[in-house]
Amino acid sequence: MVIAEDSVLLREGLTRLLSDLGHDVVAGVGDGEALVKTITELDAENALPDVVVADVRMPPTHTDEGVRAAVQLRRAHPGLGVLVLSQYVEERYATELLAGSSRGVGYLLKDRVAEVREFVDAVVRVAGGGTALDPEVVAQLLGRSRKQDVLAGLTPREREVLGLMAEGRTNSAIAQQLVVSDGAVEKHVSNIFLKLGLSPSQGDHRRVLAVLTYLNS
Repeated sequence: MVIAEDSVLLREGLTRLLSDLGHDVVAGVGDGEALVKTITELDAENALPDVVVADVRMPPTHTDEGVRAAVQLRRAHPGLGVLVLSQYVEERYATELLAGSSRGVGYLLKDRVAEVREFVDAVVRVAGGGTALDPEVVAQLLGRSRKQDVLAGLTPREREVLGLMAEGRTNSAIAQQLVVSDGAVEKHVSNIFLKLGLSPSQGDHRRVLAVLTYLNS
């Protein structure tokens, strides 16, 4: 794996922690540009890592360099797992990261690093193509807590469609998988949004929110 964190102390601490537990940390970098450069070089050597652990905010502006690099890398290397760490829940960044496939994606608050077992489990899960979302991130993105099974109102076919959406598949890809028309999938997706209470005013974010609801159920 590759670790991208501008705090040398935290970067070295994460490297030591993961290495001591038997994980291979091949590089540590301090900014988004160096992260993209390192992954590009490793890919050219046929040594693409399983996962990148990156801080959301890194030099030079300490705003969104880390998550922008993560999104760029996901587009260039769809099989690369990306786990981003943030001091606070930043909805725009989380939504941007989850806008594509939710496979191999993680978004955790930095406080979770102190919970060593859970943090390492999250890294391993993301490296294996799974998802690791901080409960606070999910709660804030969904806008409200849900005590009941919000998926209970979905038909078996709608649940199947939502599951494929959670894998990052487009409507056309879902149609091919289920051997149905694109129009049929679009109708199922519209029904899913309606039943989950996701209004048209939420635009493209409805797909992300629907997937988050599925993952949190």
